[in-house]
Amino acid sequence: MTVEASPEIQPSERAAAPAALRLESVVKRFGDFTAVAGVDLEIADGEFFSMLGPSGSGKTSTLRMIAGFEAPTEGRIFVHGRDVTGVPPFDRDINTVFQDYALFPHMTVGDNVAYGLVVRKVAAAERRSRVAEALRMVRLEGYDDRRPGHLSGGQRQRVALARALVNRPRVLLLDEPLGALDLKLREEMQIELKAIQAQVGITFVYVTHDQEEALTMSNRLAVFNNGRIEQIGTPADVYEHPASTFVAGFVGTSNLLSGDAARAVIGRDGIFTVRPEKIRITDRGITPGADDLAVDGRIREVVYIGPDTRYIVALDVGGELIVTSQNLETSSMEALEAQGRPVRLTWSRRHVLSLAESEDSAGDSEEEEIQP
Repeated sequence: MTVEASPEIQPSERAAAPAALRLESVVKRFGDFTAVAGVDLEIADGEFFSMLGPSGSGKTSTLRMIAGFEAPTEGRIFVHGRDVTGVPPFDRDINTVFQDYALFPHMTVGDNVAYGLVVRKVAAAERRSRVAEALRMVRLEGYDDRRPGHLSGGQRQRVALARALVNRPRVLLLDEPLGALDLKLREEMQIELKAIQAQVGITFVYVTHDQEEALTMSNRLAVFNNGRIEQIGTPADVYEHPASTFVAGFVGTSNLLSGDAARAVIGRDGIFTVRPEKIRITDRGITPGADDLAVDGRIREVVYIGPDTRYIVALDVGGELIVTSQNLETSSMEALEAQGRPVRLTWSRRHVLSLAESEDSAGDSEEEEIQP
């Protein structure tokens, strides 16, 4: 089956479309522990939206409240304008795909996919038609009579997805569904999931701790930390313009300059960030351009990772910076021989951003391009 991707949702279209999900001041407490500390969130109809954060950041608790498996301690949840805060899961027009797939091992693939339709007492002829359609959608035609134990991890993941899609929900929640897959299969399934979402047009809300997954698949994403959302935006916005030190460090690899290093390189106090791929390694004595910043150091460590090399540079003014360089013509031996070499690092001023000093103040931070 050829899946044709629908055009990416544009900001103007997103603003005009009704919200598929809206959370208003949602709080979740478990005894004295606050798992979700006041989340406000709006997700447009047809978006692929990711909730990204480390373990314990509140993203899974938020997903479970959207699904109806947990009740908010405070706040309200709306699905397509309907207040579902006290509505049971089966009456929310939402389905969930879990990391462990939750397939019935004694049932065939076809029976697993049809299970929700049987519970809803859908007629047998329509059941067969919808199961066949769902299996075609996930490229598992002809697998109806197989059992989950005879399938690969990626195939079981697609069966779980088909079982959710067959119910034609308006919102599909995915709780780290690729976590059990090996790296290569996980990367393939990221592309697969995005293509399926574009084809069916259903709102996907995807929970992950893997920033590459979130950047690869999402129209927009929310970065969670300590039960709060630190930043919401497109993958490019969040990566290129992190709102706090936490976001800069969690989404991708980031470099932070502060204290003596910030004063020596930037010329003033503060916390500043520059991405590793924006930095160039040159020889000492090379004069930087008029719009560049420069700092001297020595390569402390070299990590060769195939297509790229990561250089950890100890700065003469204190601190370290990580530099990532593509191995366009560099061999592994050439890269490793750079260890211990004195170098000058340069980068454009426009690639340096000023950050909030703590994630708690992220909402008050202002992104600032460093000027000469």
